[in-house]
Amino acid sequence: MADTSLGYWLVPIAMLGGAVRVSTPFLFVSLGECITERSGRINLGLEGTLVMGAMSGYATSYLTGSPFLGVLAAGIAGALLGGLHAAICSLPKVNDIALGIALMLFGTGLAFYLGKPLIEPTAPRLPAIDFGWWSDIPQVKAALQINVLFLIGVALAPLLLWAFRSTRWGLVLRTAGESADAALAMGYSVNWIRLRATMTGGFLAGVGGSFLSLFYPGSWNEGLSSGQGFTAVALVIFARWNPMACFGASLLFGAAAALGPALQSVGITQGYYLFNATPYALTLVIMIITCSPKRRLIGAPAELSITK
Repeated sequence: MADTSLGYWLVPIAMLGGAVRVSTPFLFVSLGECITERSGRINLGLEGTLVMGAMSGYATSYLTGSPFLGVLAAGIAGALLGGLHAAICSLPKVNDIALGIALMLFGTGLAFYLGKPLIEPTAPRLPAIDFGWWSDIPQVKAALQINVLFLIGVALAPLLLWAFRSTRWGLVLRTAGESADAALAMGYSVNWIRLRATMTGGFLAGVGGSFLSLFYPGSWNEGLSSGQGFTAVALVIFARWNPMACFGASLLFGAAAALGPALQSVGITQGYYLFNATPYALTLVIMIITCSPKRRLIGAPAELSITK
């Protein structure tokens, strides 16, 4: 029976907890893709990277007993997939969008194949920080059980924004994304810049995947991601390639994903599956809005495939 002791206040409390937990993979993948796309390359294979990161992190945590080594392994797996994407994209006449889809299928299939033995075993999970210690209300305490990866993502968003705008690294990255010829004129290898950017983006996407398997929901199975990698790529376009806007959009999607369970917690079960579809409906709305002829390319790096 649903606990309604707090009445309908349970709904915003549950959505707060969902915004924190569910948004973390969105946040890491979107920040990683923001770095990649700022260099002038788009990586649609991040769904496969996310799943591969989840499997690698869970396997490493199970084998070593350390979930933190699992996070590192997930990031390395993501960086390797990112490096593969960048290396192939550097070849003549290779379309990065088509290649991204191919690597998404490759990463997902490889993760499912290697992860078959991991469906039953239980791996050590990442610990949570109890920010709800001050409250005696169980729902509030549960909502404020926050993982350290979320805090790292929160710190990373403004750090990236500052780096894009105020550092030499950011200038070189943005130059490669806006004009390959200008980067070459400055003496930089465009392929080398994009290789590092894509590997960094893959590393962050892999870390986002480790959150899924090692914290929330905290297990490994083949339906773990539910398209979050694809959605995060759409978030980058919606956020206009701005890391802070990626953070806000990730929280929005996290809260939307928590709407169905939050309503169920107060006894509203009619239309439950419809409410669970809210994140996907929101993605569709965002795609329609961002495809407006007047707005779709605002802020887009000029070297991206979608701008040519």
